[in-house]
Amino acid sequence: MSLSAAEPASLQIHELSYRRRIGILAICSMSLFIVGLDVTVVNVALPSIRIDLHASISGLQWIIDGYTLVLASFLLLSGSTADRLGRRRTFVAGLLIFVVASLLCSVAPNLGLLVAFRMLQALGGSMLNPVAMSIITNTFTVPRERAQAIGVWAAVMGVSMALGPVVGGLLVSSIGWRSIFWVNIPVGLVAVVLSLAFIPESRAARARGLDVPGQFLVIAVLTSLTFGIIEAPRHGWSSGLIVVAFVVAGCALAVLLVVEHRRREPLLDLRFFRSIPFAAATIIAVASFAALGGFLFLNTLYLQDVRGLSALQAGIDTLPMAVMVMLLPPISGRIVGRSGSRWPLFIAGVAMVTGCVMLTGMSRSTPFAWLFGAYMVFGLGFGFVNPPITHTAVSGMPRDQAGVASGIASSSRQVGQTLGVAVVGAIVTAGVGGRKHLNLASASHAGWWVLAGAGMTILVLGLISTSEMAIKSAARTAERINPEWLEA
Repeated sequence: MSLSAAEPASLQIHELSYRRRIGILAICSMSLFIVGLDVTVVNVALPSIRIDLHASISGLQWIIDGYTLVLASFLLLSGSTADRLGRRRTFVAGLLIFVVASLLCSVAPNLGLLVAFRMLQALGGSMLNPVAMSIITNTFTVPRERAQAIGVWAAVMGVSMALGPVVGGLLVSSIGWRSIFWVNIPVGLVAVVLSLAFIPESRAARARGLDVPGQFLVIAVLTSLTFGIIEAPRHGWSSGLIVVAFVVAGCALAVLLVVEHRRREPLLDLRFFRSIPFAAATIIAVASFAALGGFLFLNTLYLQDVRGLSALQAGIDTLPMAVMVMLLPPISGRIVGRSGSRWPLFIAGVAMVTGCVMLTGMSRSTPFAWLFGAYMVFGLGFGFVNPPITHTAVSGMPRDQAGVASGIASSSRQVGQTLGVAVVGAIVTAGVGGRKHLNLASASHAGWWVLAGAGMTILVLGLISTSEMAIKSAARTAERINPEWLEA
């Protein structure tokens, strides 16, 4: 069964059996699993990649940030493309690109090609998660079933994060870093076959138009800003190249704001930011994933380069954090459903600040019990933060705009991870390069304070975004947006 171009997805979805809908959920979850696994697997392999490809710290940053940059840049475009061309078609294309790129990453002969193939991998990844969420939303039309499906979907990310360090460490220690990309190939190919067999094609009744200028400007802002932050320690903050990069980022951002304000169907709808909860959720998403990206980057280098652990040992040592991230989102989601986002965001902010502050004094001899405690506390905070981000982002929004709002929040997560790795990597590079007597552990102290600041941002904005004033601003924003879309 497949939909005609004009037939709304919901007409056919109602005909699907419960067993087939569960199968669709499993297929979509497989895509989230390989994308989520890829993040933590690659982090564990960074020290081995550095040795084999003779990479600098900034080179390692590009391995991570090249991926998240492309992911952040194309998430919204991929969602609207799927609505127009077909969700299953876009989803399968994303899987195939991800699989081919993973194979290319595994044979990359140098750092430049590895970064390029990682960016291709991210292009495929951008066509997976937002499209899979759209498929799930249109498959599970009963609110209670949809909530349960989204809960399973979110739990898969925790499972992939928990398995990633161990699977990655085992593969790197036994076979080598190139094997971490092999995991994606069989899972992705199975998902392709099952998608073609079980997922019905669907399109949006009214797809959003393409915003080519907006897409180009978003890429220009993110790329130039990230380049400036990562490369500044090597070239100098006042060098012409770095100054030009930051000027380009600023000018592109200014033009983006003007262009998006004037477009009828912008890639980035600036009207949403009149809602305090939405604006706060966007910044919270950036801050929380900046903390996560920085945490994984600094901790991986510390455990292997400073403490001399193998990739497998380092992966096992980070399990306290990963297990908390796996177990706590359902609890946070229940609290959000019963009493709102305030308490989960408060817990997340306090725990992430505490976990990062505990690591600001790390040295070559910091007891592992202290490290495990910090990892667990940080994991507690991150485990609580994701459900309220999505809830706060769509809180009070018109129902037909909830998908766009959550898509912007998803892009903000990737922007945050990109900036987190870029900033803390730049801090470590500057510290080690400028003062040779410092080891990586000492040079990372300032980075942990920056990440603690990200946690404090979550705490403060969590309180502001759930205030009565914020809730009223969301209602006013919805009233302004909805009539315009009804007329369209």
